[in-house]
Amino acid sequence: MNRREFLALAGLTAISGCASMPGHQASRPPNIVIIYADDQGYGDLGCYGSQIRTPNIDRLAAEGVRFTDFYVAQAVCSASRAALLTGCYPNRVGILGALGPGSKVGIADREVTLAELLKQKGYATAIFGKWHLGDRPEFLPTRHGFDEYFGLPYSNDMWPKHPSNPKAYPPLPLYDGETVVQTMPDQAQLTTWYTERAVNFIERNRNRPFFLYVPHNMPHVPLFVSEKFAGKSGQGIYGDVTQEIDWSVGQILAALRKHNLDENSLVIYASDNGPWLPYGDHAGSSGGLREGKGSTWEGGVRVPCIMRWKGRIEPRRVCSAPAMTIDLFPTIAGLAGAALPDHPIDGRDIWDLVSGKTQTSPQEAYYFYWGQHLQAVRSGKWKLHFPHGYQTLAGKPGGTGGAPVKTEATNTELALFDLENDRAEKTNVADRHPQVVARLAALADRMREELGDSATKQDGRGVRKA
Repeated sequence: MNRREFLALAGLTAISGCASMPGHQASRPPNIVIIYADDQGYGDLGCYGSQIRTPNIDRLAAEGVRFTDFYVAQAVCSASRAALLTGCYPNRVGILGALGPGSKVGIADREVTLAELLKQKGYATAIFGKWHLGDRPEFLPTRHGFDEYFGLPYSNDMWPKHPSNPKAYPPLPLYDGETVVQTMPDQAQLTTWYTERAVNFIERNRNRPFFLYVPHNMPHVPLFVSEKFAGKSGQGIYGDVTQEIDWSVGQILAALRKHNLDENSLVIYASDNGPWLPYGDHAGSSGGLREGKGSTWEGGVRVPCIMRWKGRIEPRRVCSAPAMTIDLFPTIAGLAGAALPDHPIDGRDIWDLVSGKTQTSPQEAYYFYWGQHLQAVRSGKWKLHFPHGYQTLAGKPGGTGGAPVKTEATNTELALFDLENDRAEKTNVADRHPQVVARLAALADRMREELGDSATKQDGRGVRKA
């Protein structure tokens, strides 16, 4: 089945499904709400040990499951979002890095997004926030399964006020559907605007299944916060911005509760990658993990993740098994009764892990690329880094006031870490466990055949060019 046939089937199924749904909430598939923060670190939320107060997100964790070892597929904007919405490693779908304005690369027409997947079951779909999978008309979310779109097409620092490269970017556009309704919008209002749109969308679609995707621009730099939260956290502007995101979560949860949708809604909160550490007091915390955004160390790829579905997920659960954003696509497909596309995806259904039926990941391993370079693999409690270079602050403090400091280039040798006992990746135990090294290296070789590796100059047989 090609994408056109897939979407045609989705439309027919939507028509037949909608006819039987009004007034019968129990018979309809669950609402899906994904709230995705930008550059929020593992240690930025109260329930993950932060001093920043996040009562609404903490309540989400108290009413659901909090993951301790949840990952993004790459620690950078576009690649991370491609993985979330397609269930594939970004290398498979040909989207790497952070796409700039006018990029010739974007989400390919043949890829099936989570929004298109859920169209099969009659879902209303909306994205309010940051897209970052291409800003040309053919790449916009309204061409890839979303009924509604309001937000920025890429990162909020890709504008003429960029601290180090202002001439590289045009005025920042704000889209409503496929129309630019403002340029250089007041970024202090973005979180509020996205939240208001989300609440209104829930109100209008309360009697049918819906997919609501809220990928906030914050707390990516430059940081902006509305007057109602400015100076209120006692933790600087980063704390203020984080508390406004927490308020947004509270508003969305209140809307679900108001319309008696708590028991028919899966709510997922996560971040697209770790903190952008060179920005110092305008960056988040890795929570003791090594490095941050732009690296395959834990601080770059391990992110907070919380899921709540009242009556289906036991409250106050903590899951320490590894999982990744690629797994959400097939998991949601299973819950909605939607058919997966006929092309390969990399995610696995983790509902048994989410619901507590098992404590073991269905994935044999997770793979961490930076660009086209396979740099690390995790299996069970073990993580193996292959020799690679990376950027680091080398113990120096980050910048102040929204200006970054320069990082230093350094390298790692082949290194094995026991993440169960050393989540900060401080002690290389490769010499003590040669059999583990050999097993993980063999898994990596298999992935190189599938998705390639620039370090070994391999082209993957499973890569679909964007």
